[in-house]
Amino acid sequence: MSKGLGRGLDSLIPTSPLVERTIGLKPADITEINVEKVSPNPNQPRYTFDEESLKELASSIKEHGVIQPLIVTKKGAEYELIAGERRLRAAKIAGLKTVPVVVRTYSEQQKLEVSIIENIQRHDLNPLEEAMAYQRLVDDFNLTQEEVAQKMGRSRSAIANTLRLLNLPIEIKRGLVDGKITEGHARAILAIPEPAKQLALYEQIVSQKLNVRSVEEKAKVITTKQSTEVSKTFSDLESKLRDAIGSKIKIQPSKKGGKIIIEYYGEEELERIINLFD
Repeated sequence: MSKGLGRGLDSLIPTSPLVERTIGLKPADITEINVEKVSPNPNQPRYTFDEESLKELASSIKEHGVIQPLIVTKKGAEYELIAGERRLRAAKIAGLKTVPVVVRTYSEQQKLEVSIIENIQRHDLNPLEEAMAYQRLVDDFNLTQEEVAQKMGRSRSAIANTLRLLNLPIEIKRGLVDGKITEGHARAILAIPEPAKQLALYEQIVSQKLNVRSVEEKAKVITTKQSTEVSKTFSDLESKLRDAIGSKIKIQPSKKGGKIIIEYYGEEELERIINLFD
């Protein structure tokens, strides 16, 4: 199993081509079934499959067969695929009539967990697919980020950072999926709170082929400038309020609002300020 991935799920998913050794399978545990009796996993976290890569795998399968069995669950008279969709697709391209499978019984949550782990181990998910898969665990099974992290064998901050990719504008998400930018670029863009400025930086990355370090530096300049502009705006407002009320004013902004603090020095001054609002 890839280092740091899927601790606690070792019993659910094979982790190397030599499945028999890895999870103690005997030949009797593996059965051959007709490829047409295996339906795709509706919870498959992977949405894109590289055609050229599938052809290469199909060529290998023609010569060596499917070395690692697929994982399936029984569904009536047929089977639902849990892990191994790329192998199944390649096997069909190679013209195989049957594929080796291991039949397991899983809850719906376990099905999704196994699919995510298998794809992450093989580096088959792009960053956005990975983020959407984690979000489904949160939404569909009411898991916290901490619980997702424990199940995936990752830190909570790693899960949180991956989920943040879902907050990017759609154009940047497309660029990430299409390989126009890397996950490192995307994380640097997320340092900028305004979507319009995120898009402007994204366009710079694509047109100028900027590396991640350059993008991080540009994002820092943008956020520093923005912070300075915001500070000046509040400073100007404080001055206007001070002139209007005649007392020292402090504005403390927050994400969902903020506070306006009016200082006074004695009961008479407090009475005067109160009378201003009568």
